[in-house]
Amino acid sequence: MLAAEWIDFIFPVLILAGLEHAGIRPGDNAFLRLDLSDYPISHSLVAVLGWSVLLGGLVLWRTRDRTAALVVGAAVLSHWLLDFLTHTPDMPLWPGGPLAGLGLWKSIAGTVVVESLMFAGGLWLYFGSTAARDRSGRWGAAALAAFLGVLYIANLTSPPPPDVQSFAAVGLAAWLLPLWAWWADRHREPPVTG
Repeated sequence: MLAAEWIDFIFPVLILAGLEHAGIRPGDNAFLRLDLSDYPISHSLVAVLGWSVLLGGLVLWRTRDRTAALVVGAAVLSHWLLDFLTHTPDMPLWPGGPLAGLGLWKSIAGTVVVESLMFAGGLWLYFGSTAARDRSGRWGAAALAAFLGVLYIANLTSPPPPDVQSFAAVGLAAWLLPLWAWWADRHREPPVTG
């Protein structure tokens, strides 16, 4: 989860540090309430490739597991690829370079359908490839999935944040989600077969 959301986890940190910039743009659509004017460290394709190599390399260095390193690197990169589908052209290919994005967020219905199917598919894959070892594994993972669904709905229905600093400060709370996922996953295991 940390790898797949890495670029969104570091985005508020970089805003608060003054290294990236955004503005509030209420009313444009339900999905993007920010004017993403300058975020080349977190969201440019070249930077994301660098983050993929860095995080994958850290996993390889720590575990010596090449498969795990490749999965982590691919998860980091997958976020940019999925953002490319949803964002309007606001993601730089490299710092100062041309902007990319196909603009799925322009269609509220299309976005809800596509993102809901991706979320459901991810849950199906995860719950189909793991089994709870105990009550914490059963209810911790289910509670996290439900909480993520509620967050998605809240994002659709809530007013825009009052300012970018408030957005970034609340965004720091997202760092608790990988901890929750790590804790719940420690109480799950591959299913017993045969």
